[in-house]
Amino acid sequence: MSSDHVQSAERSATATGAAAPPSSAEAPFLELLARGASADAYEQPVLLARAEGRAAGVIAGLEHAKSLALRVRSELEGRRRREAELSALFETAHDLAGLRDLDAVLQAIVQRARSLLGTDVAYLSLNDPARGDTYMRVTEGSVAARFQQLRLGMGEGLGGLVAQTARPYVTDDYFKDERFQHTVTIDSGVRDEGLVAILGVPLMLGHRVIGVLFAADRRARVFEREQIALLGSFAALAAAAIDTANLLTETRSALADLERANEIIQDRSGVIERASDIHDRLAELVLRGGGVHDVAAAVSQVLDGAVEFTETDAAPAKALEASRVEGHAVRHREDWVAAVSAGGELLGALVLRGRPGLDPVDQRTLERAATVTSLLLLARRSAAEAEQRVRGELLDDLLDVRDRDPRLLRERAARLHADLDATHVVLAARLDGAAADADEEAAARRRLWSAASHLAGTRQGLAAARDGGTVLLLPLEPGDTATDLARRTAAQLAAAVHEEVTVGASAPVEKPAVQPEALVAAYEEGRRCLDALRLLGRTGDGAAAEDFGFLGLLLAGDRDIGGFVERTIGQVVRYDERRGTELLRTLDAYFACGMSPARTKDDLHVHVNTVAQRLERVGQLLGEDWQEPARVLEVQLALRLRRLAAPVRR
Repeated sequence: MSSDHVQSAERSATATGAAAPPSSAEAPFLELLARGASADAYEQPVLLARAEGRAAGVIAGLEHAKSLALRVRSELEGRRRREAELSALFETAHDLAGLRDLDAVLQAIVQRARSLLGTDVAYLSLNDPARGDTYMRVTEGSVAARFQQLRLGMGEGLGGLVAQTARPYVTDDYFKDERFQHTVTIDSGVRDEGLVAILGVPLMLGHRVIGVLFAADRRARVFEREQIALLGSFAALAAAAIDTANLLTETRSALADLERANEIIQDRSGVIERASDIHDRLAELVLRGGGVHDVAAAVSQVLDGAVEFTETDAAPAKALEASRVEGHAVRHREDWVAAVSAGGELLGALVLRGRPGLDPVDQRTLERAATVTSLLLLARRSAAEAEQRVRGELLDDLLDVRDRDPRLLRERAARLHADLDATHVVLAARLDGAAADADEEAAARRRLWSAASHLAGTRQGLAAARDGGTVLLLPLEPGDTATDLARRTAAQLAAAVHEEVTVGASAPVEKPAVQPEALVAAYEEGRRCLDALRLLGRTGDGAAAEDFGFLGLLLAGDRDIGGFVERTIGQVVRYDERRGTELLRTLDAYFACGMSPARTKDDLHVHVNTVAQRLERVGQLLGEDWQEPARVLEVQLALRLRRLAAPVRR
């Protein structure tokens, strides 16, 4: 105890008329201060003196010493508390300076606030500007799940009031306090947690409230001014931590953006270098007259894979069509397919084998190579068009000029790599799509002739535009048939022009250069097969006379089709011609309707009696047995053959 305190005690004792307390009166209290005894222990020396019957002056001195000792104890407690608070604030500031994890820093702030204020629970909420409320961010000492998930609207509950007004609020008894708005949700959460006394201080960034820091007890309690100030200091540190974390997040995001931008720049640099490399290689190929297979070989080296050029019919059909439509390379199983096309016409495909994981840069390289390939093919097509015209002229001469020297014809064919001493098949081909106008139809025919000429050039044959369609003279390979060749040709031409193409084939012709009449007859036979396919509804198909059964016997060679028609339905034909009736039309409808007069009258839009009268007239002309199965077959065949003889319009 200080000398000032002792002198003050002596003066007090003198003033009361008592003797000055001996210095030994202070000793018990010094011992209590030294061992940090509780406040109740300071009553023991006074009570003991009274029990021993000590003099009034001694007891008064002890009372005075006790008072001074309690004041010293209170001062020491306050200093220890302030030291602990400052230490906690210092440690929190140190954590903030080395911020790595915002959650960890906020958890430490809440833990220290709870410890120093001696509360049951401490927690922190943050404002959500998007939803206009505040929500629980960190809790310490909480045991109720519903409480930990609370969201408080602005003005709702004590926390909502703090968040709205930016001022501290304290309540000794939450449920009896009417200063803030009570809601069922918030009150239920607080009741689950068992809280009674709550202190809340705002988290401020400048003039903006970003959340609330709370300390709460499960019993009634009065929070002192120093405790409110201490919690406010922790709130300031928490706000600084949040601000620092946000700045760090923004900085990290900016750095990540810069890293991504740098990666993009590096990637683009690599792309430019690779694009320049492939451009130089392809340009060199074009300048030195390389072909499509040279392009494929060069791209194979760049892509480190096997790239090959394939014909249209050898590439996967769906993938090839998708690539043509989309204008990009398309993955097909383990391969990539890039269509080689020009003006809507498929010329082939570049196929990269065994590279399913192709990156966008390599994909564009394959697409660029396909474009270069199409340009090369177009350039060669321009050069080949002259050859195609020569092929067409040679075929025209074979069909039109009967007295040409076979030796000269063979020589002209040899220059075109065609062998007229081999067995050939004549194929008549026509488009079957509907044309919008004459210009579109002419363009379609040109595409068909171009595709047929290209096909003939690759098969060592001849092709020419003729009679509104195209005629081809192709060699017949050993083991192949005219039917197989017709169907294959129809499919190849259709794939090239993207329309249905119907192809009629002749019987094989041996040494066409020395059999001009046989070649002409073969062409007519091919045309008849073509017309038969179209009339039978088999457009887009290919066939030879051998595919039509009895009809094929009539189509092939020099069969007397006209005589057959005359013998079978000639009287009906002449009757219609003389009288202007429609017996032939009625017969066509009658057979098309399954020989039902009722359906026939609907098809012809006449009365059923009219149909009956016409059929009766047919019976008079053809005989009463004309509806017998054998006669019906002949009549139907004659009707179709008569239509075949008429010009077929596209």
